[in-house]
Amino acid sequence: MTDTTARPSADARADANADTDTDTDVATLVRRLADRAAIVDLGIAHAAAIDERDWNRLRSCYTADASADFEGIGPLATYADIERACRTAIEPLSASQHLVTNADVAIDPDGNTADVRSSFHAQHVQAGTPGGDQFVVAGTYRDRVVRTPDGWRISRRDLTVLWTTGNPEVLQT
Repeated sequence: MTDTTARPSADARADANADTDTDTDVATLVRRLADRAAIVDLGIAHAAAIDERDWNRLRSCYTADASADFEGIGPLATYADIERACRTAIEPLSASQHLVTNADVAIDPDGNTADVRSSFHAQHVQAGTPGGDQFVVAGTYRDRVVRTPDGWRISRRDLTVLWTTGNPEVLQT
């Protein structure tokens, strides 16, 4: 029995394989997807570092010259200021859980910088706090991230609070 399925001619297959623009587009797409995954993972690593009180891991999420503005705390000009603010808020707590979602990643055409908008939901627990043991803060991170020899790092983080619930005294202990 003869196979009558239409197949592209050898010339058509050769033309398709010779299209290096397609190969470049695929390579660019794969790199962009890998970068996006790494950037999203950076936000997750940041949240885990805070909850685990792993300050070395937190430091690895930032560039050496990082800055931030955390609503309710204010401008933080250096990484040392950022870590100090996080330690002050988190170390006295019994537990915390930071969830980061809805990452909207916009990688710049240069491929070495990106803007990220993500949502967060941060549960803070301090057992025995008069008025209640829990305080939840939810809001938005707006990050500027840069590619470094060690991977993607946060160079700028702005935290905006959208809502809270529970006992704010939990963070005052």
